[in-house]
Amino acid sequence: MARYIRHAALFCALLLLALLVNATRVQIVRGGSYDENPANRRSTIARYGQPRGNILVGDGPITGSRDSGQRFRFERTYRDGPLYAPVTGFSSQVYGTAFLEAAADGVLAGTDPLLSPLPLWNDLTRGRNPGGNVVTTLDPVAQRAAYAGLGSRRGAVAAIEPSTGRVLALVSTPSYDPAELSGTDASVARAWARLNSAPDKPMLNRAVRQTYPPGSTFKVVTAAAALDAGVVRDVDEPTRSPDPYRLPGSSVRLTNEVEGCEGASLRYAFQWSCNTVFAKLGVAVGAGAMQGTASGFGFNDRELRIPFRVSPSTFDTRVDEAQLALSSIGQYNTRATPLQMAMVAAAVANNGAVRTPHLVERTTTGDGSTVATTGQRTLHQAMNPATAMRLRELMTDVVEEGTGTNAAIPGATVGGKSGTAQHGIHNSGTPYAWFISWAQSDRSLETAVAVAVVVEDAEADRGDISGGGDAAPIARAVMEAVLDP
Repeated sequence: MARYIRHAALFCALLLLALLVNATRVQIVRGGSYDENPANRRSTIARYGQPRGNILVGDGPITGSRDSGQRFRFERTYRDGPLYAPVTGFSSQVYGTAFLEAAADGVLAGTDPLLSPLPLWNDLTRGRNPGGNVVTTLDPVAQRAAYAGLGSRRGAVAAIEPSTGRVLALVSTPSYDPAELSGTDASVARAWARLNSAPDKPMLNRAVRQTYPPGSTFKVVTAAAALDAGVVRDVDEPTRSPDPYRLPGSSVRLTNEVEGCEGASLRYAFQWSCNTVFAKLGVAVGAGAMQGTASGFGFNDRELRIPFRVSPSTFDTRVDEAQLALSSIGQYNTRATPLQMAMVAAAVANNGAVRTPHLVERTTTGDGSTVATTGQRTLHQAMNPATAMRLRELMTDVVEEGTGTNAAIPGATVGGKSGTAQHGIHNSGTPYAWFISWAQSDRSLETAVAVAVVVEDAEADRGDISGGGDAAPIARAVMEAVLDP
């Protein structure tokens, strides 16, 4: 009899062990696949069952959570939604997340293992930590200045601290209120359809996801390449450039919007934006060296994140000499995001070094304890420090007595470059007005900010002066906000 009891007990123990093994397999080994199964609503319900962590600008949150009392309980709220939409993106129970809400979702939703002192325990219990916070690098005054400067016009602004890569402003207009996409009622679907079908594309982040021909602002890159390659050794020596300039292997003749470009020095050509000089310089530098310098500034980088993805800016790597000439003045297939052109200006201000741009200063637990900080590193050395010093002189000339006088700030040294980018069939579209710049207070030893502004629907002459007329005042307002907080 005792033998049967022992057999039965052993059998029961084996069954219990099998149950434990299966439970372990289901909870740990297969847990992820069950969580990701669309039929499993428990994960989604749990996700919205607690308040989401906040995104902070300065000392205050620009996001929040509202208890809706519905099945997906907490809905996302936004303070100054249109102002910060290119940064926050949206968090929607129906349409998911975008931009910083997506890139930092683990922290904000409380699922990031760094938020828990015992991550393995949470895996076993299927527990969830309170949402953490994301502290941004944004300067709220600069952000508002950029948004107000663009107003009702289509365009974008990106501002960077040159020495660190901290993103100080990131604005895109027209914008939208991400709160319209929070919740699950019918109004959310209507808002989604309206925003996605709007002809002015308010959900397009023009600062990091839209590329434009940079026009004459790209001449900063061409000048750097010419100086580094030794094609130009003295910025005041004549360049022996014809006016007009016949593109190599072509009957097309390139002209200028201003007088005095024939044989002009690099200083004069930069100050007044002579197309013929820079097109000829690009050909003299050569495709390989031009591509190398452009890459040094960040062009053709498909891995850049801030932490969300940035569309790559491009300098065509397969061009003939005529195409190279046009590429060297920011036309043909050369395209750049406003963030990329802010990086170009920042490199000049930072002795030729391009710092990795970043939007997140640190992440914290819900009670404010720091979980992680963003390291600062050099992405590329775009040019020699001596070249950067000469370009600072050239950019300063533009603001003091060239096409960028509208960017001048009393009590500060400001360098800039205006640009007008032609586009459309036979260049029939309204030119994009560009201005890139940097500013250093006379009381400081370090450049405080580098800015890039693009205005899509500028109202000005078709020359480079439109960049100085439409975009430069916006850049000045942003720089003033950073210099005089």
